[in-house]
Amino acid sequence: MSAQRLTPQHVLDAYKMGIFPMADSATSHDLHWYRPPLRALLPVDHFHVPTRLRRWMKHTTLRVTFDQAFAEVIRACGTRTATRRETWINAEIIHLFTQLHVMGHAHSVEVWRGDALVGGLYGLHLGAAFFGESMFSRETNASKLALVRLVEHLQRQNFTLLDAQFSNPHLTQFGLYEISQENYEKQLQNALMVERKFMSFMGLGA
Repeated sequence: MSAQRLTPQHVLDAYKMGIFPMADSATSHDLHWYRPPLRALLPVDHFHVPTRLRRWMKHTTLRVTFDQAFAEVIRACGTRTATRRETWINAEIIHLFTQLHVMGHAHSVEVWRGDALVGGLYGLHLGAAFFGESMFSRETNASKLALVRLVEHLQRQNFTLLDAQFSNPHLTQFGLYEISQENYEKQLQNALMVERKFMSFMGLGA
């Protein structure tokens, strides 16, 4: 689909049906809709934090915030690196999700060392569901810390669904599991029937 025809409402409507957009590359001008046969989820209530990471978190001086640097986070997620030679986040994804952030649907988690942004993630919120889109890390464990703090926040806000879209080895350590798209859509509809707020916090400490 041509990106020029898309609006933030089109994106919201697609997520409500269990569909999400991705670009072929950062330089692509088009977006494609995805409805994979298997959907990867992270358990909100039974999220597993590896022992080594938990120990590291007790001593880290990194600081975590919510919704304080959305534009910087999504652009960092869409930047090619030595370990990420290509990205599905193009200019239109950035434009649409920045609008969704202004509308209160897209959110970011930032990880800071002092005033330097060293990691984070962003995603979309509808009802009691959070759709994790992408994360980045410029220091060891920075993106993992962002994910842990996100899940803790979702637990406090009584979210029921955390969609990771596709399975990947980085997330399996946290209890990632896959279900059929049909089962996913049933869980999604239940989550959409419940109103939840994603409240932002200034300077939430790690």
